[in-house]
Amino acid sequence: MDLRLPDELIALAAIDALDGDGARRRDQDTAPPSISTATTGGLPRPSVVLRHDDLLDSVAEWGPADTPAGVFHLVPARLERDLPLISRWMNDPAAAAFWELSGPQDVTEEHLRAQLAGDGRSVPCVGVLDGAPMSYWEIYRADLDPLARHYPARPHDTGIHLLVGGVADRGRGLGGLLLRAVADLVLAQRPSCARVIAEPDIRNTPSVAAFLTAGFRFSAEVDLPAKRAALMVRDRSLRNLL
Repeated sequence: MDLRLPDELIALAAIDALDGDGARRRDQDTAPPSISTATTGGLPRPSVVLRHDDLLDSVAEWGPADTPAGVFHLVPARLERDLPLISRWMNDPAAAAFWELSGPQDVTEEHLRAQLAGDGRSVPCVGVLDGAPMSYWEIYRADLDPLARHYPARPHDTGIHLLVGGVADRGRGLGGLLLRAVADLVLAQRPSCARVIAEPDIRNTPSVAAFLTAGFRFSAEVDLPAKRAALMVRDRSLRNLL
C-alpha cells in the first residue's frame, strides 16, 4: 500500500524541521532580497521520502528561455567554478547593502554550501545570457522555507531571488525581463506550482519596480526577522494578462 501525506502536512513538517536559517545567512531565518545589482569584471506527488530533485523538478533540466535580450539559461552553481565570481558580485556595495554576504570568499561559500548540501528546497544558480554569466539566482520552495511562517503559503509556492552582477547589465531593464522569463520557466516546468513568490526589501524600489515589470503583483508588506519586505506574487492564472 502506498500511503501519502497531504502536501500541506508535508510542507508544515518540513518547515518545522528547519534549523532556523535554512539555506540563508547565518543571522536570519528568511531569505535575502529577491533582486539587487552589483559590479563584475510530470511531477510525482510528494511522499514522505522525496528524491533530491523532486522538490523543484530538476532545475538543471529546465532548458533555455528565449528573451528579447538573448538566450538565457539557469545553470545550477558549482563551487569550484562559480564561487569566485559570485563572491565578487556579493562584495559590490550595491549587493552588500541587501544580501549581507560581503567579506572573505568563505562567507559566500558557506551560503552556497548550505544550499548545495541540503535537500534541494533551494537551488543556487548562475544566470547565463548568450553564453556570458551575468547574474546569480536562487530558486526555492517558498512553502518549505521559513518565509512560509510570515505569509499565507500554498503548497508548491516557488520563490525567486536575483542578483544582477554585471555592471554592463544594469540600467538596461534586464532585471524585469529576466524575472519574467524565469517566472515563466517555473510555471512551465512545475505544473503543481500556481504562484511564484518574491520578497524584496521594501526599501529597494528598483527591485520592486522590476518585479512589477515582470508581471508580479504587490500582495502585502510583511515583517521578516531581517527586513520589511514587499511580498510580490506572479499568479499562473494571470500570467497572460500581466
